[in-house]
Amino acid sequence: MLAATRNQKSKGAPERPIVPDVVRQHVEQAAFFWAQRDTLLTDDPPDLHVVAGVDRRLEANLDGLRIAGPAAWPFVVAAHEDFPEKGELFLYAWMAIEQNDGLRVSEAVELGRQSEDNARGLVGALAWHEPGTIAAEVRDWIGAQDAFKRFLGVSACLEHGVDPKQMLARLVRDRDARVRAVSLRLAGKLRRADLAKELRAALEDGEEQPRFWAAWALAELGSGDLAIPELRKVAVAGGPDAMTALRAAVRAAPDKDGRAWMGGLLKSPETAPLAVRGAGMLGDRTLLHWLIHQMRNPALAAAAGSALLELFPEAREADLFTTEPSQVGQDFEDHFGDEVAKVPFADKVKAWGNAGGWLATS
Repeated sequence: MLAATRNQKSKGAPERPIVPDVVRQHVEQAAFFWAQRDTLLTDDPPDLHVVAGVDRRLEANLDGLRIAGPAAWPFVVAAHEDFPEKGELFLYAWMAIEQNDGLRVSEAVELGRQSEDNARGLVGALAWHEPGTIAAEVRDWIGAQDAFKRFLGVSACLEHGVDPKQMLARLVRDRDARVRAVSLRLAGKLRRADLAKELRAALEDGEEQPRFWAAWALAELGSGDLAIPELRKVAVAGGPDAMTALRAAVRAAPDKDGRAWMGGLLKSPETAPLAVRGAGMLGDRTLLHWLIHQMRNPALAAAAGSALLELFPEAREADLFTTEPSQVGQDFEDHFGDEVAKVPFADKVKAWGNAGGWLATS
């Protein structure tokens, strides 16, 4: 279907005269900037100031494509054919929605179905557009027989914080695990206390993702006692949801219990970095001296640096980090080898902490 339709012109206004090289540049940069901002948001913790700067550059290039109109399509299609990654999928879907082109939207859905990353670019395009712009598609998708379309519909609701009301009670029990997972996450985000029974039942789900998001949602509802075992298991497993699980587990447990758990994690080399990172989620700035001590250990330095940035966002403005661990010392060079990692200079952090009055002693 895609090959047959790509040569058709998009619906809408007549094509405007364009400068091909300029439009091609807008396409390439828009795809790049969205992929960059998506990756930046996975940093631990993300630098939202940097993300905002990327967003401005992205929007400027999208404006260029708005001006080009349907004439930009050959460049958008070629970009995805040459490099079918998340940024190019974002642009394809964004353009289809922007042009209100149902045929192209259908193509974007099929391209998303073929992706291996849960259609991040397509979901990103749904998030970028205003809820009213995508409302018709979302209403159709969320009740569709096609599980992938249901996933897209619920994902759009999640991105915009839209409540599908009574439909959510059915979606959290959907036959498709991916739909269940995102629906459970939405129930937690919306704090749908009326679905607490369904969330508790989902803790016994046979699939890991629904179990995790059910636990996360219960923690959001204040039922951390039920959620903590699953959250801690996911955090220790170290997968892509580990930091989200760790944060929820720290928030769900009483302070004393949470610190005791992290103390246990510190005793094992495999889990000690998790405990150091979790310390930054406690909101206790008196831990700075202890974090500086952890920064001198190559195996814990990156986690301690992330904890520092969470506790002291202002530390981003100081020259305290390097992405070349060998600059810190021989022990770091031996530990990291050629790996690129963001690690702090413990002595610089100590001096910075003293200068800012964060440390009681030198």
